[in-house]
Amino acid sequence: MKKTVTAFTLGLSLLASTAMAGDVRMMWYSDGVEGEVMKDLLARFHAQNPDINVILDEVAYKVVQEQLQIQLEAGSGPDIARVTNIKTLAPHWLNLTPYLSDPDYWRTNFGAYADWMREDGSDAITGFMTQLTLTGGFANKTLFEQAGVAMPGAGATWDDWVNASAEVAKSQGTAAAFAIDRSGHRISGPNASYGANYIAADGMPAPMDAGSKAFAEKLVGWVADGKMLKDTWVAASGSTYRAAADDFINAAIPFYYSGSWQIANLSSKIGTGFDWVAIGSPCGTVACSGLAGGAALVAVKYTKNPEDVAKVMEFLGSEEIVKEFSERTLFLPAHAGVVTKGGLKWDTKDPNVGAALDKFVSAATEVAPAAAALPSWKWASAYYGALVNRISQVMAGELTLDDAYTKIDSDIAEQVAAAK
Repeated sequence: MKKTVTAFTLGLSLLASTAMAGDVRMMWYSDGVEGEVMKDLLARFHAQNPDINVILDEVAYKVVQEQLQIQLEAGSGPDIARVTNIKTLAPHWLNLTPYLSDPDYWRTNFGAYADWMREDGSDAITGFMTQLTLTGGFANKTLFEQAGVAMPGAGATWDDWVNASAEVAKSQGTAAAFAIDRSGHRISGPNASYGANYIAADGMPAPMDAGSKAFAEKLVGWVADGKMLKDTWVAASGSTYRAAADDFINAAIPFYYSGSWQIANLSSKIGTGFDWVAIGSPCGTVACSGLAGGAALVAVKYTKNPEDVAKVMEFLGSEEIVKEFSERTLFLPAHAGVVTKGGLKWDTKDPNVGAALDKFVSAATEVAPAAAALPSWKWASAYYGALVNRISQVMAGELTLDDAYTKIDSDIAEQVAAAK
């Protein structure tokens, strides 16, 4: 028993600390099949670079969200990490520029999103986006057809989609009409669709405005009348992320709002169970906006092996590997060369996938300016966390909406003050 505990403790210690000489530790989470793809790519890298041992630490997404920052603030952590909280943690990323064989390659192919991954005013090269994402909805086409309910068309509002889905739920006996991931990020595109703007004129967080309040009121109302799956939001606390993908996969809801990163997950788990479609983002009063973003693979500045880290990053960031990774994971690439040349051959036989990817590509042109500004904004994560925490408390009956609005503003102000 003592040996078992010691081994477990040692494992946790290694996960939380930078690698020893000759080792490169990578913290990695997966939405779908990308973990298996990464293992394959790293095995290929090791065959070409036997002196560099890359250790892939596969963890749950919430480990990255909740524990990585604690490690980084302590001056430790992995050598490379896959993250979505990119801008907030930018002070901890390594400037790879001195270690790269061709920095201009990175500026040319990844430069469009470089500001998402570095501190304001910096020209550092810290990593690359493993994929671009866009929030958006999915509908269970089979359930709609069985219920005899027409899916809303172009220009349909959030109310249109929720009400139509409620008809399907009533007909087919599903748990609820729809669900949206428990995430402040996930509701920010819809907020912008109702006119929300988080960023004040001075670049600091603005108070909750009418647009954010409008969609918050809808969310709370949909939970109260049973249209929105309540457990997704109230069965967790704080800013903890919780997806509703499994509920959609199990046909417990006919409408699900998440994002393009779910495509591979839905395809692999639903299989031929039912037909599903991507629907873009329903409309608010001013836009029909999702929120762009993605996951970045970044180097951590506390590494003891920056030269080895750069070699791993150069391999994974090469055009050939980015193209293969995108094709096999069904992710939209963020590499300018891959996008320009096109010709991506998606590794799937699922007829639902190609149309879904095409829909997200077209929906990317509808992102509202207020939403487009968020991925590179320093305080976005503070805003997201406050939104999800307080709105879920209203859904649980612990706060009124007016109290939640006041607390959201104060929560964000506290984070700003703490950062200073």
